[in-house]
Amino acid sequence: MSFDGQTPIAVAHPVPRSSRQARVAWGQRVVTVGGDAPVRVQSMTNTDTVDAIGTAIQVKELALAGSELVRITVNTPEAAAQVPYIREQLGRMGVDVPLIGDFHYNGHRLLTDFPDCAQALSKYRINPGNVGKGAKRDTQFGQMIEAALKWDKPVRIGVNWGSLDQELLAGLMDENATRAEPWEARQVMYEALIQSAIGSAERAVEMGMDASQVILSCKVSGVQDLIAVYRELARRCDYPLHLGLTEAGMGTKGTVASSTALAILLQEGIGDTIRVSLTPQPGEARTQEVVIASEILQSLGLRIFVPSVTACPGCGRTTSTTFQELAKQIDDHLRAQMPVWRAQYPGVETLKVAVMGCIVNGPGESKHADIGISLPGTGEAPAAPVFIDGEKAMTLRGEHIAQEFHAIVERYIAERFGAASR
Repeated sequence: MSFDGQTPIAVAHPVPRSSRQARVAWGQRVVTVGGDAPVRVQSMTNTDTVDAIGTAIQVKELALAGSELVRITVNTPEAAAQVPYIREQLGRMGVDVPLIGDFHYNGHRLLTDFPDCAQALSKYRINPGNVGKGAKRDTQFGQMIEAALKWDKPVRIGVNWGSLDQELLAGLMDENATRAEPWEARQVMYEALIQSAIGSAERAVEMGMDASQVILSCKVSGVQDLIAVYRELARRCDYPLHLGLTEAGMGTKGTVASSTALAILLQEGIGDTIRVSLTPQPGEARTQEVVIASEILQSLGLRIFVPSVTACPGCGRTTSTTFQELAKQIDDHLRAQMPVWRAQYPGVETLKVAVMGCIVNGPGESKHADIGISLPGTGEAPAAPVFIDGEKAMTLRGEHIAQEFHAIVERYIAERFGAASR
């Protein structure tokens, strides 16, 4: 075997993105979206916004989990009245994450009648399909844009196939029927989504909005539909794009569907901010959608949020659950500590930990990690070699291997990353 006549195998990388850059701010906190900014993680509360305390607490939880923008529902006068108090509560908790107001049907009235709400929000989400019908549509859409201009707020024009502008869709369907070779109904829907988004953005710019302060989204719930729509949307415009599979579902289905669709588009350089619209399972924290979004970006190499923990899946060689329990303990602990460690230990998110279950791949994987442990498999000697920076550092034995390794990881982090903060 040789390299004669061969060219190197290309290393896979996401395609560089090309879009304008929006700025979403609250006080001194500025979150850039698009351009050369990293792909941002968004989330949305599922609390009743009228409950200012409960909503503020969930916003804080989402922000601590890594959400850089948090959207809240603003659907009633009562909800709009509470937005300034939510912002106030967040300030008392030291949370400056920008808030996005999600408006449908009556946003023009709420933004006009509740100026404190309009001012407390950092961005407005406008759905062109839900701003009014007929002659009222342009007027009510215009009122929302006027509020954005008055308070210097960016907007996301978010089209959704569940609430698509029916007049636009009907017109395109009628026109399609006259074609010599009509498009499929689904393709007409794609066109309606894109025309609604870009047409609304152009109207906002005509009214005085800076084009870079207009973010677009065209959400659908099918993976292939999302890919088709966003490829064409990205081809036709350079507005920053918010990416997400709407109504993705719950549990494994929602996670896999969102990960599949978003990963394909992000790899192609499409998408400037993402949200995983995951339906929480009973008892599951809302923050799970943030964890999944972050993992998608980290797995593609677009962002690094938390230290990575490599663990083998287990087989007949690893009938003990010790390595599974240790891997989960380490992973949970690293995630829980990240809000503090980001400031205390700069660069800690790049740490690589390996928790392996037997002699087959254990030593090799552990050597490739910054710090790793190879636990004994079934029938192997009750010893666990620990590797630090590629070298065997020690061997742990006895009943307290997990606790000892946990302490070793803590000490390694303090020694390696603590120096960077001094």
